[in-house]
Amino acid sequence: MAITLEQLLSSREDRWNHQMELLSSHPGLTLVCLTVIMPGDVKRNHQSLAVAHAAVEALRKAFSDEIEERDLETGYEAYLLTPTPQLEAKRRVCDIEEEHPLGRLFDLDVITPEGIPLPRSAINRPPRQCLLCQQEARFCMRNHTHSREELQQRIDEMVTEFMREK
Repeated sequence: MAITLEQLLSSREDRWNHQMELLSSHPGLTLVCLTVIMPGDVKRNHQSLAVAHAAVEALRKAFSDEIEERDLETGYEAYLLTPTPQLEAKRRVCDIEEEHPLGRLFDLDVITPEGIPLPRSAINRPPRQCLLCQQEARFCMRNHTHSREELQQRIDEMVTEFMREK
């Protein structure tokens, strides 16, 4: 089901509020937040769920902590609270994003106590690359370098290949 821009913005605000609640109720723990990178106005479908489940499985392997999962029409979300220090948690999630076959479709953020995602630069990692070229992902996204169809085709290929090998 397609979502509206208003629904997307509202879900981002709800996610931030939930993150702040988790951080305030668990002081001293590191918060990792998972969302799925899915361009377009359909955020919940067979592909996004396959990606989300693969991401949760990867998080479970990297951390031994419980994961709260939320399957929403505006996109799948998961939250992990861990005693792992923030920089170490950031290293682990970046490793997952870089090494997992679907990792480029995972958005794994370590959220600071102020509610701000810890940047990759905090652990001397370069910005994420585009799915289709060697540019920074942000550059291509802002400039609409690639069509939604091109991006969707690449995502289709990635998920199909992953599911075939699983």
